[in-house]
Amino acid sequence: MTMDYFLVLCSLLLAMASAVEETLMDTKWATTELAWTAHPETGWEEVSGYDDAMNPIRTYQVCNVRESNQNNWLRSDFIPRKDVLRVYVEMKFTVRDCNSIPNIPGSCKETFNLFYYESDSDSATETSPFWMENPYVKVDTIAPDESFSMLESGRVNTKVRSFGPLSKVGFYLAFQDLGACMSLISVRVFYKKCSTTIANFAVFPETATGAEATSLVIAPGTCVSNALEVSVPLKLYCNGDGEWMVPVGSCTCANGFEPAMKDTQCQGECDIKDTQCQACSPGTFKSKQGEGFCTPCPPNSRTSSGAASLCSCRNGYYRSDTDSPDNACTTIPSAPRSVISNVNETSLVLEWSEPRDSGGRGDIFYNIICKKCLPERGMCSRCDDNVDISPRHLGLTQRRVAVRNLQAHTQYSFEIQAVNGVSNKSPYTPQFSAVNITTNQAAPSAVPTVHLMGATASTMSLSWLPPEKPNGIILDYEIKYHEKDQGEAIAHTMTAQRSSARIEGLKTGTPYVVQVRARTVAGYGRYSSPADFSTNLKSDPEKSLQEQLPLIVGSATASLVFIIAVVVIAIICLRKQRNGSESEYTEKLQQYITPGMKVYIDPFTYEDPNEAIREFAKEIDISCVKIEEVIGAGNQQKLLSYRGKNASHLQAIPLEDFTPSGEFGEVCRGRCKLPGRREIIVAIKTLKVGYTDRQRRDFLSEASIMGQFDHPNIIRLEGVVTKSRPVMIVTEFMENGALDSFLRLNDGQFTVIQLVGMLRGIAAGMKYLSDMNYVHRDLAARNILVNSNLVCKVSDFGLSRFLEDDAMDPTYTSSLGGKIPIRWTAPEAIAYRKFTSASDVWSYGIVMWEVMSYGERPYWDMSNQDVINAVEQDYRLPPPMDCPTALHQLMLDCWVKERNLRPKFSQIVATLDKLIRNAASLKVVTSSTQSSGASQPLLDRCVPDYTTFTTVGDWLDAIKMSRYRDNFLNAGFASFDLVAQMTAEDLLRIGVTLAGHQKKILGSIQDMRLQMNQTLPVQV
Repeated sequence: MTMDYFLVLCSLLLAMASAVEETLMDTKWATTELAWTAHPETGWEEVSGYDDAMNPIRTYQVCNVRESNQNNWLRSDFIPRKDVLRVYVEMKFTVRDCNSIPNIPGSCKETFNLFYYESDSDSATETSPFWMENPYVKVDTIAPDESFSMLESGRVNTKVRSFGPLSKVGFYLAFQDLGACMSLISVRVFYKKCSTTIANFAVFPETATGAEATSLVIAPGTCVSNALEVSVPLKLYCNGDGEWMVPVGSCTCANGFEPAMKDTQCQGECDIKDTQCQACSPGTFKSKQGEGFCTPCPPNSRTSSGAASLCSCRNGYYRSDTDSPDNACTTIPSAPRSVISNVNETSLVLEWSEPRDSGGRGDIFYNIICKKCLPERGMCSRCDDNVDISPRHLGLTQRRVAVRNLQAHTQYSFEIQAVNGVSNKSPYTPQFSAVNITTNQAAPSAVPTVHLMGATASTMSLSWLPPEKPNGIILDYEIKYHEKDQGEAIAHTMTAQRSSARIEGLKTGTPYVVQVRARTVAGYGRYSSPADFSTNLKSDPEKSLQEQLPLIVGSATASLVFIIAVVVIAIICLRKQRNGSESEYTEKLQQYITPGMKVYIDPFTYEDPNEAIREFAKEIDISCVKIEEVIGAGNQQKLLSYRGKNASHLQAIPLEDFTPSGEFGEVCRGRCKLPGRREIIVAIKTLKVGYTDRQRRDFLSEASIMGQFDHPNIIRLEGVVTKSRPVMIVTEFMENGALDSFLRLNDGQFTVIQLVGMLRGIAAGMKYLSDMNYVHRDLAARNILVNSNLVCKVSDFGLSRFLEDDAMDPTYTSSLGGKIPIRWTAPEAIAYRKFTSASDVWSYGIVMWEVMSYGERPYWDMSNQDVINAVEQDYRLPPPMDCPTALHQLMLDCWVKERNLRPKFSQIVATLDKLIRNAASLKVVTSSTQSSGASQPLLDRCVPDYTTFTTVGDWLDAIKMSRYRDNFLNAGFASFDLVAQMTAEDLLRIGVTLAGHQKKILGSIQDMRLQMNQTLPVQV
């Protein structure tokens, strides 16, 4: 509002400024005869005289009032125009009152006429141009305000007239007397202009007025030194009176500069220095362009010179990436204080107090580093992944954690780090407090699932694996069983010395509930989950041996598995001891937030990106990889497309001869043969030669992310090649490429069940990511890959953190400093960059719409801004053609504006499973023009107007059926009149065999007929 008021004030000030007049001719200062041309010679007469100040002047007078039919002309010398479009004539004259002259006829006049004549040269003579109104152009008839009589002195009148537009090199003035007694004392010819001015820190040059009195001439402005435009275009208007009006746009001082004076407007002879932007003095700064003034540097910062836009932090102080230049510089916090540990068998509770020095910040977080120590070797190594730190081990805000699943009788060391928003800027490791604890004796963990090895009418043979954590020597197992209908109140127990048992004396054909637990010197562990088994209905002696054999085999198998598990654990322990000297930053990678549930770790939290690669991705020797074919360039696997199902004939490209190109490099198809495994076809992404450290980190970050996932609906990482050149990411190969292009290529070829199966796979993959606390941010059909078995897998994890700035791709639009895929993104993510699993659910709803429409573009040809406005007004996409009502309702549930009300991915998977089991529910179809019970209004795609198409081919292009262009033309359907009469049989005859395509074309033909009927002429 301040700026608007300022502009209005400047406009008023400019409008009040007086115009500048530039004289082209003035007879007042003539010192010799004017020698203008008079016709006839008896008319106007040049006379010398004196003005009021007794200065000599040259005048013309005429007074032939006693003769009638006077027509006396007086023409000036040639007056150059000087490129002006409109001129003004100031005339000073006296006129005798006709009534004061005795004995004169009625033809006496008290007026005269003013004319002008344009010419490109001084070519006028005594006879040319003709002394008449045409070719002379009349300006006005001039009448005096006052006339004089014989008894009075001459009363001088002053009149000003203007004319234009002028276009030739110059012009003549002409004065016509028709019978007056008058004297033309002086004539001044001039033009008006707006003078040079400075307004709003912008300079506007001297500007002549326009051709008409009402004309506004635009004068472009330029910012003064060290100022920048606020808005464009920067201009000022000069009106017909030579006054500045209506300023448009303004400039303000750039960052590092401030106004030299508070008054930013002057007129006329301006002192330019008074309206300049001057540099901030040392010790002050200005971070942004604007009207403000420089301010002193924030605490713990300084400047070494003037014109500073940022104050640098002093040694040991930093700003985070989210701090503004106006924020004070801060430092890292001191170590946490007063650590308290409370050990209970194999569990631990840690509590601590906040640091004494917060570093000047309020965003303090805590990291827990767990180390398992071997006193006999004097070393500690990272805790294994089974240790559970709740609520999490990194980025804690509360000062209390619970640690579970520790090993019994083991020494541990826990470091509690204090970090804040600038800890990652400091070259020093975070300050921490350490505490050492030793766990107590603990009972064994629960027995895994119990298996039924065989059953008779009265017996059951059972087998199970030992507990994952025995926490000592297993003494025996207790088996608890009871009839399922009677409950635990009358349960029976028995003891077994090994991991198998035979229960006898059971009822025939009766279901039982069985549970098993292990015992050590510390007591019993937890029971296994209840398992339901039944005895047989009839006893068969011949089955005795068959029942015994599975028991023997099961026992042997269980024993063998137990031995293998012990060997594997021993090997892992030896490796961990060997790697005990690894950096303490590998402690970050504890990946379990609750027992059995993996959590995603952002690889960008690692100071050394190679640490994340080593932890999450498997290094592949380059000799195991062969590149066979380059199939794309860029950095996204969605470029993959299968180029033939039999590619065994392709020659491998020697890697030493391979030179990557593209943004990061090439996307290739190849083969990978790892030791002990069969050769597989893989996709290979390469990093081009000459990369920077940042490019390498960004390239490998996707592998660090992908390597943490293990799910059949998530693209699988085979490994990376980082120790040779080129650097590679090797993933499984998806034969059918990106889902959107695959669906468009196979439009109408799948059943609804097949499409729902694809959606179910995508939802299952997203449920897995959501359970790992991973937010994708760019879920779309283009980022879903499809293999030869139509299994859909979520991919493209590079964009989940870095949304690419691709100005060539209209899919992405700038918002709050970054690029966002508008059509797939939830409203809160567009407005506030609030990405959550709920925003991924919104995107999944769009993917559902893409799948059911066979890859149609969401929101069609609407602009991104129109999409944002429509969604904000609660409009939602209508159901695609032949889309089941239940699926569209699920889409609408995903597009609920309140994100907390959207379904979870687990609920989406359950809903799709229910629909697949109940196929009849997928047969209920709602027309795209109906609401299907939706509470939100639905968008309606406009029907193409066939009258705008010049050919049948153009119409087919518009409805995405251009593949049949030749079919129509070859069959003779080359006009809309013929096309409008086509039937389903005609389409089948010309080669349109797909039911979905037939339905789409026939629907458009029906719209065409309706439009034709509406445009038929009315017969009268």
